[in-house]
Amino acid sequence: MLLRYKKSFEKISMGLLSFMPQEKDVKKLLETIQQYETNPDWHLFLWKKGEDLVGLVGVRMKGTDGVIQHLSVNPSHRGEGIGKEMLQNLPAILHTSSIQPSEEVKTFFEKCQIEKEED
Repeated sequence: MLLRYKKSFEKISMGLLSFMPQEKDVKKLLETIQQYETNPDWHLFLWKKGEDLVGLVGVRMKGTDGVIQHLSVNPSHRGEGIGKEMLQNLPAILHTSSIQPSEEVKTFFEKCQIEKEED
């Protein structure tokens, strides 16, 4: 289930973001989280599995189009289709049919799309 980011998710969000290569630095992580907290065009969602938050997807809206900025799954939960599920649930929450990946998440995004087509 996708949950909208809230301040109480800050530490787990930073942990999930840190799995992305461009988000390793603590200062960069804090800047990214602040962007999601303050910019009305940036939306951050976490994936809840059972009682744990195990995935994260961040989207920057450009009008009615979404650009996925961040897409991350906890390493201990990879290979379970969580990335694919997050992407499948995103359009309904954002009320958009156009969601594209940024360069940083393009490879993972395409892998999730290929898995989706195989189902």
